[in-house]
Amino acid sequence: MSAQIFNEGATQERAENARLSNIIGAIAIGDLVKSTLGPKGMDKILQSTSGRGDDGVVVTNDGATILKSIPLDNAAAKVLVNISKVQDDEVGDGTTSVCVLAAEILRQAEKLLDQRIHPQTIIDGFRLATASAREALENAAVSHKDDEKQWREDLLSIARTTLSSKVLAADKHKFAEICVDAVLRLKGSTNLDRIQIIKKTGGKVSGSYLSDGFILAKKIGVNQPRSIKGARVLVANTSMDTDKVKVFGAKVKVSDTAQLAEIERAEREKMRAKVQKIAALGINVFVNRQLIYNWPEQLFADAGIMAIEHADFDGVERLALVTGGEIASSFDTPELLKLGACDSVEEVIIGEDRMVKFGGAAAGQACTIVLRGGTNQMLDEAERSIHDALAVLSQTVVEPRIVYGGGCSEMLMSRAVDEAAKTVPGKKSIAMEGFALALRQMPSILADNAGLDSADLVAKLRAAHYDGKVTSGLDLFLGDIVDVSGKVTESFKLKRQVLLSASEAAEMILRVDDIIRCAPRQRRN
Repeated sequence: MSAQIFNEGATQERAENARLSNIIGAIAIGDLVKSTLGPKGMDKILQSTSGRGDDGVVVTNDGATILKSIPLDNAAAKVLVNISKVQDDEVGDGTTSVCVLAAEILRQAEKLLDQRIHPQTIIDGFRLATASAREALENAAVSHKDDEKQWREDLLSIARTTLSSKVLAADKHKFAEICVDAVLRLKGSTNLDRIQIIKKTGGKVSGSYLSDGFILAKKIGVNQPRSIKGARVLVANTSMDTDKVKVFGAKVKVSDTAQLAEIERAEREKMRAKVQKIAALGINVFVNRQLIYNWPEQLFADAGIMAIEHADFDGVERLALVTGGEIASSFDTPELLKLGACDSVEEVIIGEDRMVKFGGAAAGQACTIVLRGGTNQMLDEAERSIHDALAVLSQTVVEPRIVYGGGCSEMLMSRAVDEAAKTVPGKKSIAMEGFALALRQMPSILADNAGLDSADLVAKLRAAHYDGKVTSGLDLFLGDIVDVSGKVTESFKLKRQVLLSASEAAEMILRVDDIIRCAPRQRRN
């Protein structure tokens, strides 16, 4: 006789059922995104019923974007979505690889469980395998940071590898140059806020370019200077309107139009005094987050000050960062205000729109990437691709070691795990062999996505590595095994993060032996 301890409607899955439910959910997520992996991967269309964005349609092959956009009910599947998000935040790329590797590890774990091997034994074997794989990866990693020319070539190769699986693959050489130039301007910083990305429909993708300085997608006020040299910039978030009484619920009663005119005159004089305070700071460019009405705009024009209104919060934050100023909201204590500076401020035309360019900013690292393209979906995916490349490059500048791609690193780690498994007694060695097999599945999936014979290619790649050719990898365009050194380069930090995150997620899912779901909330009529 069993006592009911849960509320009515609550469900419980135990032992094998719980484990199987988790593993199937995780494998399903891996199978969903694995067709997007590699330079020959396919895209997914995500369509929202709410009509967000352009008809709610997103076209992408970015793992993190796909996974965070789909509703999930399986707990293990949500774990894989979380590791994908962490990979995106930590490194910027490898979001698909980490999910696929975790799913392949769990696929091998399922076979081991069928052989009646205890989950804790499997986990111990996977831990030993992870340590061996990590050691092999670290031994294979190289750094050329001391050789400036080779170092730049490594960064370009990493950018090309990252972009080759994206929508920008056809122009990857051009965009690799753009991304490397932008990241090297940061001088070791990982703050990508200094790199502005502007998307403008029209033209073609190859018409995109890197512009020095910061571009603000706003217009200069009427009758104001269109170009200023040696700019002193005040970035503000203050009200510059004159037709509002700023007390909530206030009413003003007047008996004739003369009194109304007196109120208007007082408001105008108050605004004139505010503009004079701003002009007294010695600035010649005023950027405000809020609206600037016609009267203060005319006063700025008379004072020879370029005024830009309605710069959104993201715009003023970045502008303050790159010009070296701070956002001000009151002007009574000028000694506490910090003004920004740049060599020039001028109006530029991008596509059919007029914008304001701040050149030679105080923080010289600032730059803007202008993206062109035929559709909004194309531009959105191009922006995601550029962001991934910038994130990986900025992390590589901090951690300069590199490894080789095209399945080379995975096969290297797989061989190391296989060698280590021969020295481990007991059932743990079987788990280690399963882990090695999961690692070998990565080049197999790359080959499958390219429409090649994966079994033949992976067997050749494995033979090449056992023959001592440790820089051998897949060339998915030639459909053959080649020396990938200098051709397919990836960040060491990215590969290490993929390995550790995937093995930790698989371990966490394997530990679960009970799933308890609470009763759904009762809806009343």
